[in-house]
Amino acid sequence: MTAWRIIPLSENSAALNMAIDHAICEAVAQNKSPPTIRFYAWKPSAVSIGTFQSMHDEIDIEKCNAQSVEYVRRRTGGGAVYHDNRGEITYSVIAPESMFPKNIIESYQVICGWIIESLRLLNITAEFKPINDICVAGKKISGNAQTRRSGVLLQHGTILYDVDVDTMFSLLKVPDEKIRDKMIAAVKDRVTRILNFTSASRKDVYDALLKGFTEGKRWMIGQLTKEEQESAQQWAETLYSSNEWNFKR
Repeated sequence: MTAWRIIPLSENSAALNMAIDHAICEAVAQNKSPPTIRFYAWKPSAVSIGTFQSMHDEIDIEKCNAQSVEYVRRRTGGGAVYHDNRGEITYSVIAPESMFPKNIIESYQVICGWIIESLRLLNITAEFKPINDICVAGKKISGNAQTRRSGVLLQHGTILYDVDVDTMFSLLKVPDEKIRDKMIAAVKDRVTRILNFTSASRKDVYDALLKGFTEGKRWMIGQLTKEEQESAQQWAETLYSSNEWNFKR
């Protein structure tokens, strides 16, 4: 059984978070690093957009700058996501594609199953909703995105500990105030958070995630290699901080 490397919860800038995933993907593709599960948060808070989205269409850049909220383009698809510094825990799973089903939905189901198990440890009953959501009491508590390149699967996603929908929509672009009000109401009706079901601390949630993700696996706590650290810094500076990448659409 392949041993997983677990990189413990850390806080990073938006660019560095995306760059670390990129660097690990490269190292795993070159058989220099083992399959890796990483937990992280965003400091400061940030908005990430899907690889096919337009930054100008999705985000109010002036408001983000005024509130010191960063913004970055992901390598994965999907929509714009507001990452509150204290409101969520984000994970990444980076491993050879061969370790997961070829079918995209089935592979989502495997990894999302680890989140469902983690929530069960907090006495929260969750279910997988294809293609890539996890819901509790019919409301979304986790969104996930995946890409496969060079034989490596990257899946990352958020687990909502708390959620501030009003702040989120103050940063995302909605052209009409009436539409904005309707969208805020719709999201509040569709999205939930861990604090609605338990008084567990954020550390309790992280501990549950660590246990849920490692159940039945050989694993060890690890850290980025020197090569990964250097590669991540380079990707953060040359790609994920660049206007060429973030505003390419």
